[in-house]
Amino acid sequence: MDFDVIVLGAGIVGVSCAVHLQDRSRRVALVDRLAPGEGTSFGNAGLIERSAVVPYAFPRDLGVLLRYARNRSTDLHWDYKALPSFIPWLARYWYESSPERLAQAARDMLPLIRACVDEHDALLARVGEPAASLAYDGGWIEAFRTPREFALAAERAKPLASAQDLRLDTLDGAALREREPSLSDTFCGGLHWRDPKDVTNPGALTKAYAALFEACGGATFVGDAATARRDSDGWTVQTRDGVLSARELVVALGPWSDTVFAPLGYRIPLRAKRGYHMHYAATRGTPLKCPVLDREQGYVIAPMQRGLRLTTGVELAAREAPRTGIQLWRAEAYARPAFGLGQRLDAEPWLGLRPCTPDMRPVIGPAPRHRGLWFAFGHAHHGLTLGPVTGRLLAEMMTGATPFTDPRPYRANRF
Repeated sequence: MDFDVIVLGAGIVGVSCAVHLQDRSRRVALVDRLAPGEGTSFGNAGLIERSAVVPYAFPRDLGVLLRYARNRSTDLHWDYKALPSFIPWLARYWYESSPERLAQAARDMLPLIRACVDEHDALLARVGEPAASLAYDGGWIEAFRTPREFALAAERAKPLASAQDLRLDTLDGAALREREPSLSDTFCGGLHWRDPKDVTNPGALTKAYAALFEACGGATFVGDAATARRDSDGWTVQTRDGVLSARELVVALGPWSDTVFAPLGYRIPLRAKRGYHMHYAATRGTPLKCPVLDREQGYVIAPMQRGLRLTTGVELAAREAPRTGIQLWRAEAYARPAFGLGQRLDAEPWLGLRPCTPDMRPVIGPAPRHRGLWFAFGHAHHGLTLGPVTGRLLAEMMTGATPFTDPRPYRANRF
């Protein structure tokens, strides 16, 4: 079974790469051990985050660092046994989060962020209904519990929104509850970022894009990415249906991308931030309209098809470590009265992995030492946001078209 390209990874990034390569007349095979949209892309807050113009940086405030050091916060939990293995990566992350370097990271990421909604909209127009209705224009709200934090955040947000031409509404407590009547008076105010799109089932959206790929002649296979091998004519991968071969191979395996690039000798500092979600029944009559971030406690409640989804902050632990659910229990204590959460709807918490590089940029482009090998991973908290735009950029590079933006900030050999 010969193809032009094999894409490893059927999450939102891999599926998007497959669609864009197919659009450019490449015969593409999509390979994963799971069905499309059932890995990391299944669980997130459902945001296509057009307003994420500043990457998530390592905190430099001493008070925040001391709070994290106690390991009792809602937004960060770290495993004592795993922390030593994270220290070199965290040190680089801290270095890259200096004001000057963070500003450069923001400039480098801006072309991708600016195009993220347009690229999703182009695919949504092609998948049609009912899948297109999974995404809607709702934005998201940062909600604050204390007036001081609200005032400080509003002071920082307004010039940023103005500079980036983002729509931002500053809401006092009464205006916040008028916009989201199901919220309690726990919150004294909020910032409504209106440009992002909301997705009510991220896994289903990824499946819809994969169905588009298949309807246009693409082929999806169940296989093990670790079997990828270089041969004289290109690359081969073992699947349940036999051996696939292609001239080019794309690694879009998110937090598992190292299972392919590490044996080939690449030392890319990719680490996984773990996170959880759980669905709840709503107990208040008016449904939540858009995702809400409890800024001071570090969790998000998002309206999903299944119910209200609580997504946690970051857990630093070994990739294969058992679920703990500690953050979920902590966040639930704050979220139940604030959002009117009812009974849990899932048998157990869902655990996912966010693939992160310490310089807050993804890796998109050719592998430096292997002909026909391409990378598309490391999107951190914004895989859903950046999937289609990554697919476009990579496909342009692979087919010799002029890239819509300079791809050098995302090159693999920058480390």
